[in-house]
Amino acid sequence: MDAILFILQLVVALGILNVWLIRFSKPSPYRGGNATNMVEEFGEYGLSAPLVWIVGTLKVLAAIGLILGLFVPTLTLPSALLLVFLMTAAVSMHIRIKDKAHKSPPAATILLLSLVVVIL
Repeated sequence: MDAILFILQLVVALGILNVWLIRFSKPSPYRGGNATNMVEEFGEYGLSAPLVWIVGTLKVLAAIGLILGLFVPTLTLPSALLLVFLMTAAVSMHIRIKDKAHKSPPAATILLLSLVVVIL
């Protein structure tokens, strides 16, 4: 069970860090609406530009918390819970703007994996 949790924490954390630190300004077939970068994507959802930075900071901190949680287990649960909340919002934004079905699986997958981390 410990190995599964270890892998899940790394997968979720690295996925979040990839999206927010490496792919932030790059197009992706999973971006909401017709957005080609993260700022445009938040605009597609009707969210303000400052919210991009707030959400991004929270997601990066949660991802770092999951990595640190491998060594300091008390960080794992709050980090995973924060991601459950944020990824629920992300999936709901895709639904809200009636995105095509192929755009929300990455957010839904991170949500599901974060829920499993919470449960384990």
